[in-house]
Amino acid sequence: MKSTRKRHYLVNPDTLQLERIEHGFMYWLRRSGVYIIGGISLGVILFYALLYFFPSPREASLIQYNRNLQAQMAVLDRQVDQMQIVLSDLSQRDDNLYRAMLGAEPIPLSVRMGATQQISYYDSLARMTNTQLAADMQRKVDILEKELYVQARSYDEILEMAKNQEVRMENIPAIQPVLNKDLKHMASGYGWRIDPVYQIRRFHEGMDFSAPVGTDIFATGNGTVTYSGWRQGYGETIVIDHGFNYETLYAHCSKRLVRVGQKVKRGDVIALVGNTGKSTGPHVHYEVHYGGRPIDPRNFYFYDLSPEDYDRMVQLSSNMGKMMD
Repeated sequence: MKSTRKRHYLVNPDTLQLERIEHGFMYWLRRSGVYIIGGISLGVILFYALLYFFPSPREASLIQYNRNLQAQMAVLDRQVDQMQIVLSDLSQRDDNLYRAMLGAEPIPLSVRMGATQQISYYDSLARMTNTQLAADMQRKVDILEKELYVQARSYDEILEMAKNQEVRMENIPAIQPVLNKDLKHMASGYGWRIDPVYQIRRFHEGMDFSAPVGTDIFATGNGTVTYSGWRQGYGETIVIDHGFNYETLYAHCSKRLVRVGQKVKRGDVIALVGNTGKSTGPHVHYEVHYGGRPIDPRNFYFYDLSPEDYDRMVQLSSNMGKMMD
């Protein structure tokens, strides 16, 4: 039986004869080592290729979970953006409409935005594996939460201001101190006038309404009586504190019908017209004070005068040169 082993020959350059090559043990050892190392290398390459292109079932599940999580966070991010737009619109209405109507200052932007977290906090989130989107979302949610809190507090303040505004409108002076629908009781207006006794120009701090002695004098707004008694020059006098920095004064009364500390409402009869104190005839001297200083009372008759009557009253009070006290 012939051997199937492949034989190797080389030409001897000296004899020009084919000579058989005999390989030793080391040759076969090196040759086997080359095959073994090549096989191991190929196996390692194939192993990592399989890991890269064909993930394990657990890895495939985690990859799919991350994809779903990113999709959900992207949807949530869009929803937060939409909420931010709505909140921005509410903030603009709050500052430019509601607060403007109530005479309140707008909320500063720095208060609305605020410093919700330190920058290092967000940096720590961003350094976490695959959490940049989570860090951005956390930042948006924190800012949104701060703005919602400020806006909710603002609406509470606006509601309170609206309630106070209703009370304010009930309290501030808004009618004439005597019945004067035909404006025939106008005697003298606010401003520089001629003193009836000394015949010199003097600033008149109120308005005079002439009327028969005993005519009812009305509280021009809700409030509390803070003075009821005799005052030099004014005679029998009543002062009412209406709150909101407003006070009214009623002078030259013949009789006082209220006492200090008494609560009164607009339209209540608080005294009767008289001629007491420094007076040249029966009338009521009426003053409106704001912040402790007298202001023109004719700006506070909007509840019992039509626009036409108001214009006529302004003209009459401006043309009258003398006062009665």
